[in-house]
Amino acid sequence: MSDPRSGFRSSANGLLLPAPAPPPRGLPRPGSLDLWLLRVSDARGTGLDTAVLDADECQRAAGLAYAEDRIRFTAAHLTLRRLLGTYLDMLPQDIRYGREACPCCGGPHGRPTVLGATRGLHFSLSHRGDLVLVGTAAAPIGVDVDLVPDPGGAAELATMLHPAEQREIEALPSPRRPRALARLWTRKEAYLKGLGTGLGRDPAADYVGSGSPEGPLPPVGWTLLDIAVDRGYAAAVAFHGELTTPSPRVNRLSGCQLPL
Repeated sequence: MSDPRSGFRSSANGLLLPAPAPPPRGLPRPGSLDLWLLRVSDARGTGLDTAVLDADECQRAAGLAYAEDRIRFTAAHLTLRRLLGTYLDMLPQDIRYGREACPCCGGPHGRPTVLGATRGLHFSLSHRGDLVLVGTAAAPIGVDVDLVPDPGGAAELATMLHPAEQREIEALPSPRRPRALARLWTRKEAYLKGLGTGLGRDPAADYVGSGSPEGPLPPVGWTLLDIAVDRGYAAAVAFHGELTTPSPRVNRLSGCQLPL
């Protein structure tokens, strides 16, 4: 039996298996991007089946110490596979991932790709707490979502920022610093994911800041946007190029649901 609201169907043993993939969707147009947000709590307790995941994903999920983390990882990667399948006209379980060369060292751990895909698609995945965020585009893209830290965590993260960003944080009243730090940090991680380096590149090397006229310019050739998500979180997207739509809409999923 399929549940069109959840995007999953029940199996004989009670597990929820991915429902048949919906028809392929058009790729994001040049200068645009698609954003997808899932609340993990919508998928918690559904007996998410891991048969769609590859051996590496299963191993990584099994290596997580806490059930909460395993559920979040599984829900995130099932969602990503199902989304990519609708863009690339592939079954989720047939997707095989590869990596571009790292811009820092040339090693095979740069931006993720789908091996053998006949349609050009860039994508990025982030998950933290109760949220999973996926971004897709026709150009390099990075997304990041994170919890707003406590004051101690914010102070620690601030030491890793660009000097101009540190000054921006220090200029704020203490109660506003954690939220501002989360905003800066998600912009930073989104940009580094878009570059394909991740935190292999020193977070202090680039200014992504708040867009203050007094601050340095953000990275040339990139568009950085804050994304409105749930209370207690910050999120951002980095897009290589200029966006034709300055405020992209966030598509909210329910239980890994994908609109047909």
